[in-house]
Amino acid sequence: MPNLNQRIAVCTGTFDPVHLGHLDIISRGCTLFDAVVVGVGPNPEKQHFFTAAERVALLEEVVRPYPNVSVQSFEGLAVQFVRSVGARIMLRGLRTLSDMEYEFSMSLMNLTLDPRLETIFLMAKEEYSHVSSTLLRQVAEFGGDLSKFLPPSVQAALVRRAHERRDQRGSGFRS
Repeated sequence: MPNLNQRIAVCTGTFDPVHLGHLDIISRGCTLFDAVVVGVGPNPEKQHFFTAAERVALLEEVVRPYPNVSVQSFEGLAVQFVRSVGARIMLRGLRTLSDMEYEFSMSLMNLTLDPRLETIFLMAKEEYSHVSSTLLRQVAEFGGDLSKFLPPSVQAALVRRAHERRDQRGSGFRS
């Protein structure tokens, strides 16, 4: 088995869309690790607003200020992706108690799948503890203000996509 680098952390998620809470975890991870790889993965339980390629492109744009961050898409298990980039650390953000329960179970499963991998949790800052991509998609669908939660380029893309989806459904939504 190849050696895995403990100075590389991998932060996986769907990032549909990437929001300021995600960026906070990524930027804080940059100060703790030599490199952070952001893995854009699938979630078969969700219908995505953006394609994997679009999510990667949005992430690449907003992480540009962090020279030790790279972005890649992946299919399959996060554990397999972490190994494929030669990392030992999975970096995860925690917002709420329900996140803790889910992430605890997930980290135990990942540890069972590969005992060499460790999960490091960073607590969300208070201003991001209620923010989720799902909620932001809903706010976008109904024309709410997203400026406190998203980088401007991501906000523009999300609003555009919400308009496209509404137009496709024939709801007559206009801003």
